[in-house]
Amino acid sequence: MSASRNRGGRGSGGGRRLVADRRNAAPATPRKTATGVAKRSGRTPRRKTPQRRRRGGVPGAIGALFRLIRRIVFGFLWRATLVLLLIFAGATGYLYSTLPDANELVDGRSRGSVTLLDRDGNVFAWRGSQYGGLIDTETADPDVVNAIVATEDRRFFRHVGISFRGIASAVRINLREGRGPLEGHGGSTITQQVAKLLCLGVAYDPEEWASEAEYEADCRRGSLWRKIQEVPFSLAMELRYSKQEILTIYLNRAYMGAGAYGVEAATQRYFGHSASNASPSEAAILAGLLTAPTRYAPTANLERTQERAAVVIGLMEEQGYLTATEAAEARTNPATLSEAAAANVGDYFADWVMTQGPDFLLRDTTEDVILRTTFDPLMQAAAEAAMDDVFANQVREGSEAEAAIIVMSSDGAVRAMVGGRQSGPSLFNRATMAMRQTGSAFKPFVYATALDLGWRFDDLIEDAPLTIDVPGSGAYSPRNYTGEFYGMVTLTEALRASLNTPAVRLSEAVGRDLVRRVAGDFGIESDLALGPALALGASESTLIEMTGAYSGILNGGSAVAPYGLVDLRLVGDDAPMMGQGGGIRERVVSEFAARQLTYMMAQVVANGTGRRAQLPDRPVAGKTGTTTSVRDAWFIGFTADYVAGVWMGYDDNRPLTGVTGGGLPAEIWRQTMETIHEGIPPRPLPMIDPEEEARPVEAVVEAPGRRPDIAEQILMEVLGLLGADRN
Repeated sequence: MSASRNRGGRGSGGGRRLVADRRNAAPATPRKTATGVAKRSGRTPRRKTPQRRRRGGVPGAIGALFRLIRRIVFGFLWRATLVLLLIFAGATGYLYSTLPDANELVDGRSRGSVTLLDRDGNVFAWRGSQYGGLIDTETADPDVVNAIVATEDRRFFRHVGISFRGIASAVRINLREGRGPLEGHGGSTITQQVAKLLCLGVAYDPEEWASEAEYEADCRRGSLWRKIQEVPFSLAMELRYSKQEILTIYLNRAYMGAGAYGVEAATQRYFGHSASNASPSEAAILAGLLTAPTRYAPTANLERTQERAAVVIGLMEEQGYLTATEAAEARTNPATLSEAAAANVGDYFADWVMTQGPDFLLRDTTEDVILRTTFDPLMQAAAEAAMDDVFANQVREGSEAEAAIIVMSSDGAVRAMVGGRQSGPSLFNRATMAMRQTGSAFKPFVYATALDLGWRFDDLIEDAPLTIDVPGSGAYSPRNYTGEFYGMVTLTEALRASLNTPAVRLSEAVGRDLVRRVAGDFGIESDLALGPALALGASESTLIEMTGAYSGILNGGSAVAPYGLVDLRLVGDDAPMMGQGGGIRERVVSEFAARQLTYMMAQVVANGTGRRAQLPDRPVAGKTGTTTSVRDAWFIGFTADYVAGVWMGYDDNRPLTGVTGGGLPAEIWRQTMETIHEGIPPRPLPMIDPEEEARPVEAVVEAPGRRPDIAEQILMEVLGLLGADRN
């Protein structure tokens, strides 16, 4: 019965209830005993959860306090983070809605450019903000795009505009190198750099900013607040534009040194062709410029630029943009400058000619302008070489003396200009800006006045002690350089030996006011001295004024306005907007007076104080000039083809040592003009024939004491005093 009850259904008592086996039930997991033998169990035992014992007292209270603080801080942080994300999202959305079409952003210049052409139509200089035209990722050479991405932002095509890894790496590098976290390396992506170039969407307002330079400097600031502002702007650009459009903006707006904005302008500026066919070595230079465009500009230091380009080539090879063979080829054959860029001549001339037209078309232009000029790069090179040679071989090492040179045609067309020993744009131009006493270089205008009034080249004038009472100044007594007087001399002899008292006597005889008027009409617009020292060059003038005035003597007595601008047109226009012809103006003295004066000045070079300026194959006319205490030394002269002027002195007006106008200035003049006249057939000067113009013997009244060889005697005495030429 017991067995029957056990097999039957439900029974009373303590028997175990029978339950049908579950189909497909998972077998019970045997439990291991201490001996390792599995032991089955009808049910899985409950695992006891260990009870955490709460600390009581002070430790428990401190723990509870810390847990409370942690919950509060965590709660604040995630809420603040959420708020910031919402703010950034809102700012991003707003900025997204304000961004214009990408094509409207490629040319961000507030100024236009000026391209300067020489007399043959070749480019020799650029001014303003150069923009070469639109180029994008499709039209630019792939090497240019790859070099920029490899150098500036290798993860450009993978990030969303912000690279937190790059920022963290830059901060770490800056701190390791002892700088502030945001000083130096910025860790900016190309997108962030474009945000800076766009100045975060803030346009230039001349009423708000003192200058465009100040505005751009503020745009480039690397403060923490600026970095924060870049985030939503960069994200907005990533949403608004494609990667190719962002890169296109960068390719066109980035400053590339030497006034060039964008890779197209830079490639044209440095290599003379478009960025659409740049070589890997040229692309490496372009990409290297982006780090420090002024420092790495190839026109500033080509060797340093090539070293930077070698680093870029290494990055391109490392990232797979160049094969090892291509990289080795690029390193072996680094890019070099185009002929125009390498010449790097004419900066003084370019700066000067930019002042010759209206501001709104040149210095403040918003258009791109082509300026055709009178500049001759070969003459410029000759002038620069002459100055370099004289200072290298005939001036003591370490001398701070300066010099300036002007070369022009007889109509005033300026062909070359050296404004100082240093080269580069925006330097002080001593040829056009320095006001210096002219010394005896002014004397030809005294003689021109007298000759125009009827005096002759062979008329006599007395060289004797002279005292003039100057109201308010007292007695004025000019003396010759030698300290001696030579009696009666001809005008030609007086000018040839640069005698002082005859020049003053002549000026007083014809009238100082008339001398001032003649000099002014010839183009010397500076204030001229009122006293008798006017005749000896006590007034100040510029080299370009003086050289232009001498051009008036060469062209037969008509005034000349020095000029460098031939015509001006906008890029894309065939017809010029404005032009300028020859610089010849009204007649000042008669042609006969000018021809006599030219003969007299030719004697200065042939037998007088300007002997060092003689050319071997053609006649030269000119005049030396040395001021009181030898603070300025001049030589200005001309051939039948060109006029040139040279000034030498110290910027701080210190006296020169062992230098006169007939010395080093005449030597610089000679070397310059020798090179310029190579290949030009010699022509006679437009001057009188003294034998044909000589008066009959019976008409000449020779004063007592006049010596026929007076000029030679004076010259020998002067040379004995100087041991060299004098003014």
